[in-house]
Amino acid sequence: MTSRTAGQMTDPAAVPVMGAVTGEAAGVTVGHGAGSAVAPVAGRARARALGRAGAAALISRALAFTAVVVLIGALPWLSGNRPEYTVLRARYADREATPEVLAQIRTELGLDRGPVAVFADWASGVLTGDFGTSWISGRPVLPGVLEALGVSVTLMGAALAVALFVAALTCVPTVRAGLAGRPARGAGAAAAALTALPEFLLAAVLLIVVAVWWGWLPPYGWRGPQHVVLPALALGLPAGGLIGRLLTTALAGAFTERWVHTWAVAGHSRARIALAALHRALPGVIGQIALVVVGLTGGAVAVEEVFAIPGLGRSLLGAAAAQDIPTLQAGVLLLLVLAAALGALAALVRRSLLGPAARSGDLPVPGPPPGRRRSWWVVPAVSGGALLALVVAGLFRDPYTSAHTRLEAPSWALPLGADAAGRDVLARVGHGALDTLGLALVVVAACLLIGLVVGMAGAWSTGPVEVTNAAPPIIAGILVVAVAGPSAAGAAVAVTLVSWAPLAAHTAALVAEISARPYVRVLPLLGAGRARILAGTVLPALLPEVARHAVLRLPGTALAIAALGFLGLGQQPPAPEWGLLLAEGIGYVERAPWTVLGPAGALVLASVLAVSLSSAEGARRTSRPGPGHFAMIPASGPGPGSAESAGSAESAGSAERARQLQT
Repeated sequence: MTSRTAGQMTDPAAVPVMGAVTGEAAGVTVGHGAGSAVAPVAGRARARALGRAGAAALISRALAFTAVVVLIGALPWLSGNRPEYTVLRARYADREATPEVLAQIRTELGLDRGPVAVFADWASGVLTGDFGTSWISGRPVLPGVLEALGVSVTLMGAALAVALFVAALTCVPTVRAGLAGRPARGAGAAAAALTALPEFLLAAVLLIVVAVWWGWLPPYGWRGPQHVVLPALALGLPAGGLIGRLLTTALAGAFTERWVHTWAVAGHSRARIALAALHRALPGVIGQIALVVVGLTGGAVAVEEVFAIPGLGRSLLGAAAAQDIPTLQAGVLLLLVLAAALGALAALVRRSLLGPAARSGDLPVPGPPPGRRRSWWVVPAVSGGALLALVVAGLFRDPYTSAHTRLEAPSWALPLGADAAGRDVLARVGHGALDTLGLALVVVAACLLIGLVVGMAGAWSTGPVEVTNAAPPIIAGILVVAVAGPSAAGAAVAVTLVSWAPLAAHTAALVAEISARPYVRVLPLLGAGRARILAGTVLPALLPEVARHAVLRLPGTALAIAALGFLGLGQQPPAPEWGLLLAEGIGYVERAPWTVLGPAGALVLASVLAVSLSSAEGARRTSRPGPGHFAMIPASGPGPGSAESAGSAESAGSAERARQLQT
């Protein structure tokens, strides 16, 4: 390979020589004449496939959107609660709740005609731009919902800027290690700790420290740019930790591909190689970024409550609590449209990043990740030991008895102090570990299973993923409680229903990228069916990364379950659940910060432990190259085992993997 040829490589996903396997290398000889004759047929086949995929995505979006809006419209009948009482209190506070008055209100709202007729009227109005009239205020719904959406989109933009900045900082060590030819292992404990930060707790701390103590920024309201800073930080820091963790994992894989060494030998600059590695890593996480954006728009309920921001999440929560069905339907529908638009944009960006290599089978194949260091056990041992000591010490103490002074400061006899009811915070943290982490682990396992199944369904998963991610857990909790009543199991079901979408999107992106690899594309030529390829080749390749992503979501899942419990939709006080402890102590964080330090520290330790163990296990599983993984090019340059010999080894490995699958 000449320097001139290497210098022409401007896209690491567009040139076969970077480590991709052509049809000839895989043992399938294609002549020039045959290739030119087959190219138009292949182009038409790809166009038909793209058309089918687009139609499937459009149909799945329409079905999912309709199902959610119908479900919300049927809420008064599913819950058994009569919304006319709420309307009576809001509109006619001076009138008594007599049967005649209630019947009049039901007739006015159209409830006496049943859910089908009510939904049909609402849907016909939507087609003409009329989203109905609020059951509570009696005013048109659309202007108020659009105003709230504008506030949430503005906040989302600021929070996304913070998140991308934090993600870029967490990626710097991985990029530097990759450019230096050293093994890169991702963001580690820093990103895990950021991901574990509870948004509402972070919002309260920022409000007290920055707005109240220092007086630098206003504490609440929405009247100018200065009111955006604190809520954007509260939302953007945890989101940046999550995006940074995903992106560093993808970058670490990109730097193991052989084109990196080829470009370095050809004399490309370090900045150009870094940008090319980012180009290779982004397709796998761009869908995740889109889902985070939607979550920042509709899922910022707690932050909007803390800072009194009139956003869409806060508006939806109020409408759900008051059973203002037209407002709730309009708000959720706008969220779903936003999710669909961002999802479609992410898909276009991903296809443009992959370029023609995704269709021609010329995607580079990652090399094996680095094995574990001898000191890999330090981080999980320290975090696990501290968490175990915290839990064990609390298990031998009474978590329910108010035997201490209210908000008593920490001491040798009371290491974490007492809460507002005079109960031992250490005891409550220890006894709440099983309720918090055990239930969250079950939810994460269920989300992983659902995400894998839905993500491997192809374009048909587009609608459910976008709809699920656009629905805040609190709204899902209200719907579940309306049917099954408040309980810990109900909260777990609600969080499961809305938490599998990022895992499904991650799975779908990896399926698309792995399916475009040469050793996978050659399998149908050897007689392997679609189901067999997915189960035997694609699933084993993507499972470790998706599983690590699921583990990274464990602390956030625990917080979502706890938030539902605090709102009366899950576990009820005085249960010593970590999220409930945070919610109970957040009002006293200025006077008694120890009321939240215990549960917040436990969540951070659990997050660091989970992420460090998952990363170490992933390195152990992939430290030895298996089928489809090939030896890295030595940093010493061309020679035995470098560009030429590595290409033949890759070809042999691809053909051998295909033969193993057939047998």
